[in-house]
Amino acid sequence: MNNTTLLVLSFCVGILVVIQGSINARLGTLLNNSLLATSAALVISACFTVTTAVVTIKQFPSATQLQTVPVYMWFTGGVLSFLAVSIFYYIIPRAGISTTVTFGLFGQILFAAIAGHYGWFGTTVEPLSIKKIIGILIMIVGITIIKYK
Repeated sequence: MNNTTLLVLSFCVGILVVIQGSINARLGTLLNNSLLATSAALVISACFTVTTAVVTIKQFPSATQLQTVPVYMWFTGGVLSFLAVSIFYYIIPRAGISTTVTFGLFGQILFAAIAGHYGWFGTTVEPLSIKKIIGILIMIVGITIIKYK
């Protein structure tokens, strides 16, 4: 895929996150328990993921490949997904979708800039530049303008 396609897909994922968060936060409100909404979302997500993987993967990893994966990698992503999703569903009905996503996006951009700069978690190194720092500062100003009258 070319870079433009990847950027458009990323934009669409942002839209999906807002829709998904809104619907599942509402589910949590209707059930009087955001953890039940999180459970439903993650179980359905796991079912779709496993089904898609089984149908589309042409060659599964060998036993040797599986053994080379550090143990923490099998669990950390799932635990972080659980925390992110369940906290998201808890906050949305209380703070609103716009506030939750705005502050969540700010956290993502700030942490992504730092993690990318150092290449944490095996990511491609993307050095911080003055341009990126100015962009992050502009975002802080934008959040302040959006949230505080």
